[in-house]
Amino acid sequence: MSIDIAHIQLRRMSMRLKHPFATSFGTIQDKDFFIIEAIDSAGRTGYGESVAFSSPWYTEETVETNLHMMQDFLIPLLKTNTLEHPDDISRLFAPIRRNNMAKAALEGAVWDLYAKQKGISLAAALGGTRSHVAVGVSIGIQPSTNALLAKIDQYVQAGYKRIKLKIKPGQDIEILTTVRNAFPNIMLMADANSAYTLEDTHHLQQLDELDLLMIEQPLAHDDIIDHATLQTAITTPICLDESIQSLTDVEKAHQLGSCRIINVKSGRVGGLSESKRIHDYCQKHHIPVWCGGMLESGIGRAHNIALASLPQFTLPGDISGSARYWEKDIINPEIVVQDGYVTVPDGPGIGVSIDETALNTYTTEIKSFSMDHKA
Repeated sequence: MSIDIAHIQLRRMSMRLKHPFATSFGTIQDKDFFIIEAIDSAGRTGYGESVAFSSPWYTEETVETNLHMMQDFLIPLLKTNTLEHPDDISRLFAPIRRNNMAKAALEGAVWDLYAKQKGISLAAALGGTRSHVAVGVSIGIQPSTNALLAKIDQYVQAGYKRIKLKIKPGQDIEILTTVRNAFPNIMLMADANSAYTLEDTHHLQQLDELDLLMIEQPLAHDDIIDHATLQTAITTPICLDESIQSLTDVEKAHQLGSCRIINVKSGRVGGLSESKRIHDYCQKHHIPVWCGGMLESGIGRAHNIALASLPQFTLPGDISGSARYWEKDIINPEIVVQDGYVTVPDGPGIGVSIDETALNTYTTEIKSFSMDHKA
């Protein structure tokens, strides 16, 4: 039986983060993105979220390119084809090169709608096995070391299971050493967002004294060759993020020894179906995976929680509570962290209700597409 999709709406959103988020690339405070609504003939709505940023600093995609790809290429493909299962979408979209975040946004809405039509949770539809998932927190570059230590202490006291610090040349070893001395027992990792090269190998070898869980994406955003060279020179496990955009990338990175851990972001790899395939490969080859975050609203966060319920997500993900990011999220109840865990919703689909008032408040534009004339 095919998935019933009568309409798709692209709802452009603008939400202000509580606090600016600084990385080696720059600072973000206002989040511009799309909520995708896939609506069936019975009025049920599946929700997806685009995770591209306004500028192409993380990947080549932006909010504007997502809009272009969705309305001019991807939605027409959905309109003229029948889907038996959400896994069909990745094959349907395959002729469109890259643009993984645009693909994932639409696919996520269909996954949610599919689960609601089946009367099961998204986690169950994906094959999730956990009722709770451990969460970590990602802390942007802070104005001072004291401010950083205070923020870490705040999150440790709140029960977060892992602390991730953004680093860049000039703001790395000394800061990490200070943090490790102040918090000798926390699960600590560093995220470099491609800020280093192989010329920094000797410098990065100093990380081996700090008992880090991992260093995430230290070298070029599209590299798996130099990472393999670096991994042979350091004992700290390398985790790949931006370099992994498909299962094929995971297979090559594993064969080359480019990393020991994989960060899975549904938007980056093209959707939940490809995320599942990556998970299954990593489970077979005993590679730990964890769910990365992209400053999502509660809708994207609920998708991440469902994904992180799969069994090989053995490391805490970047799935912080709503209140850390937003004065008011667009879901009810908001995502809450308790003792370092979030509960996996067991209601149909993403398992959270949409706060329609908040959703409309943050909406700046709506584009609607009828899906009634399928071939």
